[in-house]
Amino acid sequence: MNVILLEKIGKLGEIGDTANVKSGYARNFLFPQGKAIPATKINLEEFDQRKSELMAAHNEKIGVAQARAEKVNGISLTIEVNSSDEGKLFGSVGTRDVADAVNAKAGSDITKAEVSMPHGVIRELGDYQINLELGYDVQATISVSVVGLESTAGVSADGSLIEEIDEAEAAVANADDSEESSDSPEEEKPAE
Repeated sequence: MNVILLEKIGKLGEIGDTANVKSGYARNFLFPQGKAIPATKINLEEFDQRKSELMAAHNEKIGVAQARAEKVNGISLTIEVNSSDEGKLFGSVGTRDVADAVNAKAGSDITKAEVSMPHGVIRELGDYQINLELGYDVQATISVSVVGLESTAGVSADGSLIEEIDEAEAAVANADDSEESSDSPEEEKPAE
C-alpha cells in the first residue's frame, strides 16, 4: 500500500515522501496516529497545499522533544535495590523503575515506553548506559548505577537481625551475672 508520510518516520522517509508499506502497518499504526495518509491523487494535491503547515508543526514537535532531551541528557542516577552477596538482584530494574527515577531527579515527564533497554531488564548490580527514545529521532543518554540496598540493621547468614541477636546475648549475660551473685553461698564462719 502506498502512503504519504505526514511525519519523518525512521527508515520510511521524510515528510511528504511516499512509501510502500504493508497494509496492516498502515491501517493499524500509521493512519490512526496521523502519521500518514493513503497516496491517492486527491490526497497528493491536498498535501501539496498543506506542506508548509505540516512542516511547521513537525519542527515544533522536534523542538519540544529536543527540550525534553536537554533536561535529562547526561544525568546520573543511583537506584538502590535488594541484592545477594554475589551481586544478583532480588527482582529486577525495569523501564518503569528507570522512568520513575529520572522523573524524580530531573522533574521530567519520561514514560516507560521511552526508556530503551534492548538487552532486557537489569538483574545485576553495576553501572549502565541507557538511551531514552523521545520521538522524532531525538535521543538522550543517562547513566544508571544499580547498587545494593544499605539496610539500617545488619542481617546474619541465617537471616536473623544482628541487633536482635546482640540484645538476646546481652540479656543472657545480664541474667548469668545476676544468677552468679545470688547463687554464691555466703561463706560461713566456723563456730568456735
